[in-house]
Amino acid sequence: MNTRKIERILTPPNPHMVGDGFRVHNYIPSGLGAGFERMNPFIMMDYNSKFYFPPTDQPRGVDVHPHRGFETVTIAYKGKVAHHDSAGNSGVIEEGDVQWMTAASGILHKEYHEADFSKAGGDFQMVQLWVNLPAQYKMSPPKYQGIINSEINSVELPENAGTVEVIAGEYKGEKGSASTFTPVHLLNAKLNKGGKATFSFPENYNTAILVLEGNIKVNDSEEIKTDSLGLLSNQGETFSVEATDDAVVLVLSGEPINEPIAAQGPFVMNTRAELIQAISDFNMGKFGYLE
Repeated sequence: MNTRKIERILTPPNPHMVGDGFRVHNYIPSGLGAGFERMNPFIMMDYNSKFYFPPTDQPRGVDVHPHRGFETVTIAYKGKVAHHDSAGNSGVIEEGDVQWMTAASGILHKEYHEADFSKAGGDFQMVQLWVNLPAQYKMSPPKYQGIINSEINSVELPENAGTVEVIAGEYKGEKGSASTFTPVHLLNAKLNKGGKATFSFPENYNTAILVLEGNIKVNDSEEIKTDSLGLLSNQGETFSVEATDDAVVLVLSGEPINEPIAAQGPFVMNTRAELIQAISDFNMGKFGYLE
């Protein structure tokens, strides 16, 4: 077997607040310390590890902000997030749901704790990824995929090992629920204690695993603890994950987009000139309107 080994294990970077509703560890790119290229096409990962927010009548969150040139993917593990955008999309991301928003040519967005969750308070746990778009799609119309948990295809593992939810890409012949612009695999492995799952991706695909619950062992050797990230090497294809206690593991792997990246804040383009244009378009109101 052409084994893909762990290159590095990262413990959670110091958390910071995004708005007043998201207490996140930035694993990509800051935690990696290697710019945007190491996990390309995944150019950002903010992980809100499990955190208790007390009750409030005023929902916490992030007010109106723009995006251009990439996609945002929000995966809810604990708590609920409400959202609105300038393309007219709105809704609530509940536990187990995924919001896949293609900002592309430009969109305004806001996201905040859902009203009932805010009033009750509770544990909150989320992952937000930014997935880059190739140059040919950066200025395509925005689109939105709201994927509820019951619509996510899953694979039952043998010997009561657990299940693997296929958010995007493919696993054991089961296709992901999300459509993507480039090859991207995004999988939620929910493993019972002692359960094992095997994954295989092309050698050049950048690949990592985030442990959200429990502790795991990779390739029967490397231990990764709760809230830590395992970066896998680009040598070999296949690796195994075994749960040393009940575990939830997010597996992400994607084909790199071999194009220049010019990024500033919420804009991810290919050139400095395109960044300047994005800022100008935003200031001129070309991303639409959102209260």
